[in-house]
Amino acid sequence: MSTIAGPIAEPREGELGDKAPHPDPQSPPDTHPRPSLQAPGASQAADEGPAPEEIRVPVLKNVDRAVTGLITGVPPLLLVLAGWQLWNRELHWRDIAIFVVMYVPIGLGVTVGFHRLLTHRSFKTSAWMRGLLGVLGTMAVEGPVISWVADHRKHHAYSDRLGDPHSPHVDHGGGFSGALRGLAHAHVGWLFNHSQRGARERFAPDLIADPVISFIDATFVLWSLVGLAIPFGLGVLIGGTVDAGLEAMLWGGAVRIFVLHHVTYSINSLCHFFGRRRFATGDHSRNLLWLAPLSFGEAWHNNHHAFPTSAMHGLGRREIDFSGILISALERVGLVWDVQRISPDRQAARSLQG
Repeated sequence: MSTIAGPIAEPREGELGDKAPHPDPQSPPDTHPRPSLQAPGASQAADEGPAPEEIRVPVLKNVDRAVTGLITGVPPLLLVLAGWQLWNRELHWRDIAIFVVMYVPIGLGVTVGFHRLLTHRSFKTSAWMRGLLGVLGTMAVEGPVISWVADHRKHHAYSDRLGDPHSPHVDHGGGFSGALRGLAHAHVGWLFNHSQRGARERFAPDLIADPVISFIDATFVLWSLVGLAIPFGLGVLIGGTVDAGLEAMLWGGAVRIFVLHHVTYSINSLCHFFGRRRFATGDHSRNLLWLAPLSFGEAWHNNHHAFPTSAMHGLGRREIDFSGILISALERVGLVWDVQRISPDRQAARSLQG
């Protein structure tokens, strides 16, 4: 069975503030190189910022900004149309159902696939499951998977310091206006600012070498369009007309993209500004309870920064983590394995709650 133990190597101890998993004595030796999730010397030179080779500069900056503007700007405009439907009571239950049917698996593709598997390697799985999660995450239209991972690994390497692609706390000035500028940058402004984007070759060489993920990355536009075609097809199938398909594509496509985008963006902005801190970390990461259900557990962000390779972000009995629940369920049926968990002793050692 093909697993991610090859091209997606495990992190070395201390790279992301957590302990690397112990090797499985029954597994064959890993003969692939083990790239660091942060560039060499990043922690020592954090105050000086990243080296030039750690920063990705798009070849066509203006084209990149135009595409980013289209992806982030069109869904809010279509949300006006969705609001008009609500006002005129033309919204159908099938549209809400299709929204949920699209939001849940695609959102989990981002949280379980892009984030916990591909970025932090918090569990292992087969090639087909890796591909399925990668495709679902790509349908969120948050950018090609390898670029997504490179930016996020760079975020952890320089969290809330010079070099962090989307910190609300770096170089935005003081006072209320500075806080607003920082939040705006962390939420969506960084998507148009290429000064600290993560270099793919530096932060994600393991994914570049992975043929499954490289294919999904190269076919980003295809899977983004498939994410729009599916709700259209469901609408036609259930409603029986092209108009029903277009309405379903509005809710299962544009509105779903808008909501999922801004839930993801809120992790970058709100979860580094508001909420509670359970654990000692070297940044401003916080847990934001109300955002946890919508983000499938990603809003337990301080927990995540304290233990980045943990497959579970909800570390308390009341910290609901739908992504962690799914990973545990997949583990029970044998579809994922080597799931990384944090012992109570290790949690207590970093706890700020005495």
